[in-house]
Amino acid sequence: MPRPDKRANDALRPLTLERGVSPFAEGSCKVTMGDTVVYCTASVEQGTPPWRKGTGLGWITAEYAMLPRATLSRTQRERRGAGGRTTEIQRLIGRSLRATVDDFGFGEYTIRVDCDVLQADGGTRTASITGATVALVDALRWLSSTHGVDNPFKRLVAAVSVGIVDGEPRLDLCYVEDANAGVDANVVKAFPDHYVEMQGTGENGTFAREEWDALLALADTGIKQIFVAQREVLAVT
Repeated sequence: MPRPDKRANDALRPLTLERGVSPFAEGSCKVTMGDTVVYCTASVEQGTPPWRKGTGLGWITAEYAMLPRATLSRTQRERRGAGGRTTEIQRLIGRSLRATVDDFGFGEYTIRVDCDVLQADGGTRTASITGATVALVDALRWLSSTHGVDNPFKRLVAAVSVGIVDGEPRLDLCYVEDANAGVDANVVKAFPDHYVEMQGTGENGTFAREEWDALLALADTGIKQIFVAQREVLAVT
């Protein structure tokens, strides 16, 4: 069956990374993947979590939220704290962002990256990781230039969704595809070719090793293109 937007199965949705969109945050990026739009800001805060205090080491963490009308119907704000899905997503984003560095020897600062979904059409967590990485790189640059610490940034991190829809492996699922996928997966990689995390689920049954290999190959193809876009916007060689 044709894809909703007529893309080839191995094609990404149009990707845009707009750097420096917030005049106040130390790093920021608006990421657009098709009709999914996420606003990412990275804030440098004095101090670290209690378990980190006195070590001289910093920390990188993330928070994730979705605007009430980011989706087809309004969702309630999470006023009493993050729900289970939100908690799982922001932990994934945080783990992914920490792969950009080899150590946290930039002093007792916390870099908190907020990912706010303005519009959701599938792949919000993977788009968040891609945009948050751009925001984080600029925040690390700011910290280095203003506080005299060595910039700990080592590598880019990017992510994409893949899935099997109507029996076909597909890259970068939109919402309609994601909702009807027999297999749904998210893949996170660190530049140039190491995996940070792979999340795969048989939504309506099981899947074979060959199918998983096909999905990873698609993810690799897409993430290589995302790395190119990140490197261009950040002027990273």
